Amino acid sequence: MIRFLTAGESHGKALTAIIEGFPANLKVDNDIINFHLKRRQAGYGRGMRMKIESDSAEILSGIRFRKTLGSPISLLIKNNDWENWTDKMSPDKKYRVERISIPRPGHADLVGISKFNFDDIRNSIERSSARETAARVAAGTIARIFLEEFGISIGSYVESIGGIFSKENFTEKLFANKLPEKFQGWDLSEKADRSEVRALNKSQEETIINKIKLAKKKGDTLGGTFITVATGVPVGLGSFMHYDRKLDAEIAHAVMSINAVKAVSIGAGFESAEKFGSESHDEIIIKGGKLLRKTNRAGGIEGGISTGLPIIVRAAMKPIATLMSPIETVDLKKMKSVLARRERSDFVAVPACAVISESMLAWSLAKFFLLKFGGDSIEETKDNYKSYTGKLNQRIRKNFRN
Repeated sequence: MIRFLTAGESHGKALTAIIEGFPANLKVDNDIINFHLKRRQAGYGRGMRMKIESDSAEILSGIRFRKTLGSPISLLIKNNDWENWTDKMSPDKKYRVERISIPRPGHADLVGISKFNFDDIRNSIERSSARETAARVAAGTIARIFLEEFGISIGSYVESIGGIFSKENFTEKLFANKLPEKFQGWDLSEKADRSEVRALNKSQEETIINKIKLAKKKGDTLGGTFITVATGVPVGLGSFMHYDRKLDAEIAHAVMSINAVKAVSIGAGFESAEKFGSESHDEIIIKGGKLLRKTNRAGGIEGGISTGLPIIVRAAMKPIATLMSPIETVDLKKMKSVLARRERSDFVAVPACAVISESMLAWSLAKFFLLKFGGDSIEETKDNYKSYTGKLNQRIRKNFRN
């Protein structure tokens, strides 16, 4: 079983991640981790923080000569902004600083001080901040590197921001299973990353940017939806035997855990609830001696188990809670209605959220991949994988002929 733990505050000295459970001898290039960290920071509508930070990971343990040792991997991502926050965030000496008493609606401010008995909202702000996701992207990149050894490729794109969708609905092509023969998940990211808002359509990009400009002018924020896709996933990850072994449940949990994500669906998701069963399910056919499906409305998962088709995850991110034109809240010191406080933030972070989702999907798939195939070294895992996938169709035919 793999697992990771992150630590660190938004304006603390650094973020750290400890990653455990990957087999030995997996080749890890730190440049790949830093590449995906940089992708997380991009996108039109990001705030001033992205100009201060230039995220890069330092490998502290678990990797020698670019190969995993099988021991825990620890990563460090320094916060450049720490220099401006040493008085406010010191772990040692207590400085005289203004305590924050005005919570922002839609943020963890009020529930945080309620739950943990804080006398300063700053304590809620720091750990609940989406800054923590930089450590997740670093951890998820280790999982991505592992999956790529088995031909599993992950990518994403922004489907909409502020309710603006593309007239060319690429998502429908995914559900229809009408993709190029050599299509890989990463193909989506390669194209999306050329757009400032990670959209696949140029006219949609221009319309979205104009709406973000309007949001900035109004001191407001925008949310949106994004699609994350994994290709090359073998049949058989997950299980219907136990609720916590269902692959779709694991993925939903992982993606929903990303800050500001309020909805997650697999495949056609909510749309399937409006259709007849004959319009929702993927017909099974045989072609070249292999069992295939005509469509992929299930998003690559049936009964909590991967089908071998691309895994399609759609998620919705709400608008960011910090507004430059704030809405009503209460000052906890005076117990009177006031306007919410401003905290440096983004206007839109949907493009970044999609990148984070790639890492969380990679983590979920790697977790269930290793549950199925195991191995203390990458060589052993590959042997187990080849044995299973190489004999899968043969075993099915044999079982039903007897």
